[in-house]
Amino acid sequence: MKGKRNFMNRKHTVKRKSSRAVKAFLGGGVWFFVAAAIAFSPVAMAQTSGVLPGAPGSFSKLVKRARPSVVNISTVKTIKGGGAPFPFHGPFKQNDPLKDFFDRFFKDQLPKDFKQKSLGSGFIIDEKGYILTNNHVVEKTDEIKVKLADDREYKAKIVGKDPKTDLALIRIKADGPLTPLPLGDSDKLEVGDWVVAIGNPFGLGSTVTAGIVSAKYRHIGTSSYDNFIQTDASINPGNSGGPLLNTAGEVIGINSAIFSQTGGSIGIGFAIPINMARDLLPQLKKGKVVRGWLGVMIQHITPALREKLGLKSDRGALVADVTSGGPAEKAGIRRGDVIISFDGKRIREMNDLPYLVASTPIHKKVKVIVVRAGREKTFFVKIRRMKEEERKVAAAEEKASLGMTVEELNPRLAKELGLKEKHGLVIVKVETGSPAAEAGLKVGDLILEVDREPLRNLRAFKRKMQKYGKGETILLLVKRGGSTLYLTVRAGE
Repeated sequence: MKGKRNFMNRKHTVKRKSSRAVKAFLGGGVWFFVAAAIAFSPVAMAQTSGVLPGAPGSFSKLVKRARPSVVNISTVKTIKGGGAPFPFHGPFKQNDPLKDFFDRFFKDQLPKDFKQKSLGSGFIIDEKGYILTNNHVVEKTDEIKVKLADDREYKAKIVGKDPKTDLALIRIKADGPLTPLPLGDSDKLEVGDWVVAIGNPFGLGSTVTAGIVSAKYRHIGTSSYDNFIQTDASINPGNSGGPLLNTAGEVIGINSAIFSQTGGSIGIGFAIPINMARDLLPQLKKGKVVRGWLGVMIQHITPALREKLGLKSDRGALVADVTSGGPAEKAGIRRGDVIISFDGKRIREMNDLPYLVASTPIHKKVKVIVVRAGREKTFFVKIRRMKEEERKVAAAEEKASLGMTVEELNPRLAKELGLKEKHGLVIVKVETGSPAAEAGLKVGDLILEVDREPLRNLRAFKRKMQKYGKGETILLLVKRGGSTLYLTVRAGE
C-alpha cells in the first residue's frame, strides 16, 4: 500500500506538472496573439490602467489636427559693427611705432554690419492670418518669414507686441485657407495634466514633445507679470512661441523659456498661460498695450512681518507705500494694508497682483479687499492708466538688519547723499560683514518708523532701541529711492 501510495503521488505530481506546462503554453500563446492583435490593429489602443484610466495611449490624432496650425518663424536682423575688436591705444598715439604693425595685422578684422538669422515658432489663431508668438522671437528684426506646415511661405508684419509679457502678434496674407488652433482655458489646468508642445527646436520643424504640467504660477524674475506654467515637455531653442496643448488639442500656453545650464532642455520649461494672451489680444490687434495702475508699492509677507503685523496668514500683498494722489490713496488704501482680493480674484501672494492690475481696463472701478489691523475692509478703486515713469515702480524687496550708524539728516548730509529731504534719520554707515551689510541696508536709507512709531530725532531712536533684548524682532519702515518698504531685523544679531 505504501509503495502504491508513493506511485500514485508521483503520478499525480507528473500530471500536475504537465497541467502547468499546458497552461503556461496556452497562456503564452494567448498573450502572443493579443499582443499581435494590438500591434497590427489599425486603431491604436489606449494604454490605460486602473490607476490612470484616462492616460492617453497616443497623441497622434491630436498632433494631426494641430500640426497645420503651427508655423515656423525665421527672422533676419542687422547687427551693427561696434568698432575694432582690439582698439589700438599706444602711449604715443598716432606716432607710436607699433601702430603700423597693428594696422597691418588687425585692421582688416574690424567687424562690419552683418545679418543675424534666428528661428522660432508660432501658431495661427484665426483665418485672417493672425499668429501668436513670443516678442523675443520677432523684436528688432528687419525681416520676418512664416513657413506653414504645407511648406507655403509668406512675409509677416508685426501687428502688436508687449515686451513685458513677451507676447507678439504678427500677420500674414495667405493665398489659401488657414486653420486656426482653438484656445483653451489655462485657469482650468491642473498640475499633473498631460500637455503636448509643438515647435521648431534647433530648426527641426514641426517637432512634437509630451509631458505633464509640473507647476503653475511660476515667477522666474523675467518681469513683474511672470505667471508661467512649468512643464517637463521638452522645450529647446526654436520652440519659443509655439503652442502648449492640452489633450483636447486646445492651446493652454505659449512656450517661452527654459531653465538650463547647458542651453538645452533639462525638463524644466515655462509657458505663458493662454488666458494672459487672450486678455491682451484686443490691445495687441490695435498695436499698443495700455496697462492699468493702482498706485501702490507692494512686498512679500515674510514670517517675521506676519508676526510683527499680527496677520493670521501670509497670503496677500503687503502695501509698503502708497503713491500720493494715486488711485489707491484716493480710495482710502493705506501703507500697512494687506491686499487679499482684487476685482473678485483672490491674491495668494504678492506676485499675483501686478498682472491683475495691469490687465484691468482703464477707468474701471474695481472692488479691493484689504486686511487692516486684523479686520477686512472693502474699497472701490478707479483704475488709472499706467504712465511710462510709473512702470519703473516695482515690488519692494524686504531686507533688514542692524549693525548700522544712524544720524540726524542735515543740509550737508542731504547734499552728500543726494537726498531731497532735509529732516529725518538717515543711515550713514553700514559695517562690513555685519547683519546690515548681509541684509542689504544701504547708506542713504531713511528710517521713518520703528514698530509703527514715527521717530523724529536720534535721541528717540536710541531710546527706542534700548527697549529691545537680544533676538527680538524689530519692524522698520525705511524710505529708499522715493519709495518706502517694511523691514524686519533681529536685535543684537
